[in-house]
Amino acid sequence: MSAMHEENASIVQAMKMTSEETFGSRTYYSGTLCDKSVVVVFSHWGKVAASITATSLISRYGVSEILFTGVAGAITMDLSVGDIVIGTDLYQHDMDASPIISRHEIPLLGKAEISADYRVRKNLIKAASEFIANEFAQVVSAETINEFDLRSPAVVEAAIASGDQFICDPNAAAEIGRRLPGVACVEMEGAAVAQVCESFGVPFGLV
Repeated sequence: MSAMHEENASIVQAMKMTSEETFGSRTYYSGTLCDKSVVVVFSHWGKVAASITATSLISRYGVSEILFTGVAGAITMDLSVGDIVIGTDLYQHDMDASPIISRHEIPLLGKAEISADYRVRKNLIKAASEFIANEFAQVVSAETINEFDLRSPAVVEAAIASGDQFICDPNAAAEIGRRLPGVACVEMEGAAVAQVCESFGVPFGLV
């Protein structure tokens, strides 16, 4: 799953397609990639939309694992443009059922964070590190590298926060960082995908 059509495009081009189906206003591309059976889909934006897509992948297509990719904005000053963040724990920064339960805690789960699958996470770190070492300079143009100063992108393991807000105000970003120390970046879908996967017992990873 990706949060943009553009993020899925190269994966769809690389896979050997066997079928394409539109279901629930989403197009699901089924086929093989690196000898693995895969289904690729645009999640749509926001937590509810991503939850619908993840649930469909599990209940209709029977996937055994979900990988979610997307663009995120830095919360910590330790990140640079081009760095790849592999999610450890996923938080919903806009979840707030206080004073009934603590802020950020997910109702009925008794916790605020959902952890990505350890095996999936380690595979993603390995894949991202190998990409940077062996393919980055071939895939990313010299013009883009110069424009964004992408000299030495890092692969980082860290917590990620999601919410139904586009965070572009530095003060809002700093507030999320204050409430959720350890969160490296923020986006709009990942924690919702994590909650769906936890409910169904499906391993997941977030990049």
